[in-house]
Amino acid sequence: MQTGGRAGRSFIIAGEGERRSASHDATVDAVLIRLSAAQIPLVLGAMRLVASAGGAERLSEADRNALVAFDRFILRRSGALDVESLPATTAAALGAAVPGAPERDHVVQFLVVMALVDGTVDPAKIRVVDAFAQALGVREDSVRQLAELGRGHLAWVRADVARQNLRSVTGDDIREPIDVWVVPYRNAPDPALAARYRALGTLHEGTLGRAFFEFYRDNGFAFAGEPAGLNQRFATPHDSTHILSGYDTTPQGELLVSTFTAGMHPKEPMSGHILPVILSWHLGLEMTKLAGEVKGQLDPVKFWSAWERGGEVAVDVFDDGWSFWDATRAPLAALRERYRVPPLDPKYAAGGQVPPWYRPVA
Repeated sequence: MQTGGRAGRSFIIAGEGERRSASHDATVDAVLIRLSAAQIPLVLGAMRLVASAGGAERLSEADRNALVAFDRFILRRSGALDVESLPATTAAALGAAVPGAPERDHVVQFLVVMALVDGTVDPAKIRVVDAFAQALGVREDSVRQLAELGRGHLAWVRADVARQNLRSVTGDDIREPIDVWVVPYRNAPDPALAARYRALGTLHEGTLGRAFFEFYRDNGFAFAGEPAGLNQRFATPHDSTHILSGYDTTPQGELLVSTFTAGMHPKEPMSGHILPVILSWHLGLEMTKLAGEVKGQLDPVKFWSAWERGGEVAVDVFDDGWSFWDATRAPLAALRERYRVPPLDPKYAAGGQVPPWYRPVA
């Protein structure tokens, strides 16, 4: 999360991991979704139909890139996708072809993304998403958020994505505003807690704890417990995910690390993680004063790669069962291997525009 200057170093894992691939005629059993050979063109066709507003608009370059990258990274298929040959999938046909609840949920999440890939709010595209969601019987919170966005109810969207984000992190509905919850030490500093975090700088180089300390030092972040520090319930797993995943704290890095988180953490993945960062860092709509906003940061190749990478991770660091303090002395490389964090090829690392006013805070 950030308020807006270029962030400190990123933790890049060199090399590209091995990727399972399938021909365009094979059944695909990917990390996030399992689709048969018959279902694949219908799902891709539905995504294309959303991007074209039901066939009424020309596909943008971003739309085409998103479809091709989805086919490569989420469906893990080799070969060139012929976007023009995709069927004009009807809502009824998709509903009949995809019976499983988990698959339906994921399909609708993908459709929500396709409505916003080109960085605009298009009510016609949103209506297509809503029709597919109804046919699939999916009541995703993100579908309602998208619908309210299309109606121009931005204040409601801000409130709801904040609620969903905190619910994902804490498991509860927090009553206080997110801009208050996220800075609890402003009026109640905790020197002992801050000292515990600063002591991570004494650990051996290469450990998670030392990397965490250096990440904060290099980015100029305040530690939890210090007046300017962020709530450790959010900041510690969030910044641990930055370190483990390799995504930096530029605007695009924040979009990618939240997308990675959605693949790793199953609670409110779309409504609490992906949609808020698309709105903040791609559409340029401020969701919280603390985060700010930047336009045009969704690179489809990096985006789908991040979501797929997160889906492969075996240990969810946002889960209540994960202990940061128990992991701090472990070598970072060993943790990545143990948690099965896929290597990050540098060409899929964060980049993009960094405005001069941008100052990250976590």
